[in-house]
Amino acid sequence: MEHTIDAQGKSMGRVATEAASILMGKNTTSFARHIAPDVTVRIVNASKAAVSDKKKGEKVYTRYSGYPGGLKGETLAHLLGRKGYAEAFRRAIKGMLPKNKLQPLMLKRLTVEE
Repeated sequence: MEHTIDAQGKSMGRVATEAASILMGKNTTSFARHIAPDVTVRIVNASKAAVSDKKKGEKVYTRYSGYPGGLKGETLAHLLGRKGYAEAFRRAIKGMLPKNKLQPLMLKRLTVEE
C-alpha cells in the first residue's frame, strides 16, 4: 500500500511524525511491533515545507567519531544547502523510528521528492 503526504505549507516535524507512524504500521488494525508492514510512504513538495529561519540557524545535527575532539556539528541550514530537504526529512523520520533491525527496512520504504 502506498501513502502520499504533501508537505507544502506543513512543518517538517508534523510531516515526519505522520510518515513515521505510517511506516511503523500504527494506522493499521493488524499493528505488531515486531513486524514491519508492507507500506511505502512518498513525501512530495518537501522543499515547500514550512521551516522557520530560527530553526534553520539553531537546529544542529551532531556526530561523534570516537576520537578526542571528534564531535562535529552541522546546522539545518548548512545541511539543506549541502544535501537538500530530502535528507533533512530522512534524518527527522529516522529519529522517530524504533532503534532495532526493522529501522533500515522501514527507511528503505520511504521516498522524498523535492
